[in-house]
Amino acid sequence: METTELTLSIRCKMIVKAVLENFELHCSKVKLNEVEVLENISFAQREQLKAALLKSGLELSSDDQKNFLVDKMKSIIIEMVHFEDELPRMKYSVILSKKLNRSYTYLSNIFSEQVGITINQFILIQRIELVKELLTYKELNLSEIAEKLHYSSVGHLSNQFKKMTGYSPSNFKMEKQGNTVLS
Repeated sequence: METTELTLSIRCKMIVKAVLENFELHCSKVKLNEVEVLENISFAQREQLKAALLKSGLELSSDDQKNFLVDKMKSIIIEMVHFEDELPRMKYSVILSKKLNRSYTYLSNIFSEQVGITINQFILIQRIELVKELLTYKELNLSEIAEKLHYSSVGHLSNQFKKMTGYSPSNFKMEKQGNTVLS
């Protein structure tokens, strides 16, 4: 038995499993942006699967290897930034290279070509999104957030945050709490 890997946009795992069952396909794993199907899938089955997933508001990613790699890189980064208990201390470039068994230069070039921003910019965007979440929903102060996300200082975090959002972290938090922000 050979396995076929399908990359899916982030949505509901239960819908994906149900659609696969309707096609009498079995999956060994369903995780963020990826489903591994145990059977070989013919072109006709793939097209039918695409149509069925589309009816549920899901889409099957392109077969293009570059898009597949970009989707994998995004998934790995999102998983590390948003869903790990602690951000890795190892460089993202090393992690991506190891997980995808490709040189970082190759991955970086493909990512920039396909997405229009660098991997580092994408990581920064994800980290700032996490800072927004932590400021809004967690009872952490800025020093604790800077430490948790391995920023060299609170000032560095504040500068990046303001550059990306247009707000200082404290003004962002006040805005989210419904208070008026004075410039």
